Amino acid sequence: MSDESFDIEVVQRVLAPREVVFSYFTDPGRMALWIGGRVTLDARPGGQYRIHMVDGPTTAGEYREIDPPRCVVLTWGMEGDPSFPAGSTTVEVTLTEDGEGTIVRLRHRNLPDAEMRRRHTEGWTERVRQLAGNRFG
Repeated sequence: MSDESFDIEVVQRVLAPREVVFSYFTDPGRMALWIGGRVTLDARPGGQYRIHMVDGPTTAGEYREIDPPRCVVLTWGMEGDPSFPAGSTTVEVTLTEDGEGTIVRLRHRNLPDAEMRRRHTEGWTERVRQLAGNRFG
């Protein structure tokens, strides 16, 4: 068994207040703007979500923690993939005020292997950059 960690972290400054950025993790219409695809969610602890990615599989899991406007924790995985089942990993998003903007720190823990870590590093980096490029309002 390897001691190698299959966790990732993506950090991005977003030019919007923390309360506004938080809503992009808890409102299905706003989440779809940056993550892509069709989103259904129930943003409360124990609430389920599904994201039908435009360019990939359907991800699913549940919200574990919601602390407006500071933090969102949810499980993550892919429907129909026994090596990475829905809800098998954890995504933690923390939002920190930074002047008129917000620092988004996304940590994805317990990915199953190095290849999944590589793919999710690329994917989350692209998606969080898309979030930062939104016209907030």
